Amino acid sequence: MSDQPIADLSRAPLPTDKTLRQRRSIPVQLMRFVVFNARIMKMVASGHKG
Repeated sequence: MSDQPIADLSRAPLPTDKTLRQRRSIPVQLMRFVVFNARIMKMVASGHKG
């Protein structure tokens, strides 16, 4: 027996068709990548100012 609890995922919500399409879409993922990196660069730049 393992000391780790067993997660019950039977009630977890499944992604919708729209969500699955967005996850597979290269343009959507590219845009998310750019936005995420811009946010990180903003945080880094503000940290260097202070």
